[in-house]
Amino acid sequence: MMNKENYNFSLGEFVCSDAYHEPLDLTGWLLDDLISSLTSMLRIRIVERRLADSRRNGLIGGPVHLGVGQEAVAVGVSAALRTTDRVFGAHRSHSHLLALSANAHKLFAETLGKETGYSKGMGGSMHLWDQPNGFYGSVPIVAGTVPLAVGAGLAAKMQKSGDVAVSYLGDGAIEEGVVHESLNLARIQNIPVIFVVENNFFASHMHISLRQPRDSTARFAAAHDIPWRVVDGNNVIAVAEAANALVKQARQESGPGFIEAVTYRWYGHVDWREDIDVGVNRSQQEIENWRARDPIRRLREGMMAAEMWSEEENRLLEETLQFEIDAAWEQAMNDPYPHESALLERVYASRGVRA
Repeated sequence: MMNKENYNFSLGEFVCSDAYHEPLDLTGWLLDDLISSLTSMLRIRIVERRLADSRRNGLIGGPVHLGVGQEAVAVGVSAALRTTDRVFGAHRSHSHLLALSANAHKLFAETLGKETGYSKGMGGSMHLWDQPNGFYGSVPIVAGTVPLAVGAGLAAKMQKSGDVAVSYLGDGAIEEGVVHESLNLARIQNIPVIFVVENNFFASHMHISLRQPRDSTARFAAAHDIPWRVVDGNNVIAVAEAANALVKQARQESGPGFIEAVTYRWYGHVDWREDIDVGVNRSQQEIENWRARDPIRRLREGMMAAEMWSEEENRLLEETLQFEIDAAWEQAMNDPYPHESALLERVYASRGVRA
């Protein structure tokens, strides 16, 4: 973890794909919490791989933006949250949703356009909503939910609820003007909102070195006098520690926080492709190096090294999750589509609308 005492706004070794492959040091962590994190990351991984396969096979009609390899960010942040907090995602938000609620069936149903989906089949994988579990929505508009999260945080402050808002965004979204307006307003008004930048180096297909003079986005938090942490986003423990500290501070002092989690998406910008033919500084070897930095493997091997977990326990967990997710997919495939009348009824208000 880096902070203002030891950071010059360069990610340094964090960008090295052949670094940070070792098992995690789990000193001081409870087994139940570790199992919960491992289970959540595994569930997200299996779900997204099913989505990738189904999109490739033509079972899903709309695009899916996958975050395989980035699971530790959402799981680590969510460990510090409660259901009354207000979480906002973007276009790559399956993990943000599933880290709060393990309902793979509703996510599958939504991507298949079924009535039982999170948005009743009308939004696909980029328009998700699960407010009862704290997820207030995701949209494909780059940075579109950032000011909404600031507004939700301001509401929590005015309500004196002790809740916080969370805004997930990418290193590309931070280049949008509304993000800087949001950072400024959050600091001036001391709004309890945590900005979580998943820095995977690519905005669609363009590498950060072609878009920004430095590879770390934390400099924008520093410019707005917002407390910040830069962490290995493939280390769920490091992410959780940063989130716990900043969320606790936000609840107590009603001020913003900023986490830059350095990570990498194994798939390309959209769907199942790896994009090695269109990416910048993205090769098969680079992808393989980042796969070796797998957040799930590093946690699992750390648990085994500490003699807290076994191969047999891991096998049983994977089998249980695979069965759960296979059943969720089968159910979603058999669910009904919305009635054709929903196409207009769910777009226009039913009262006061002239034919």
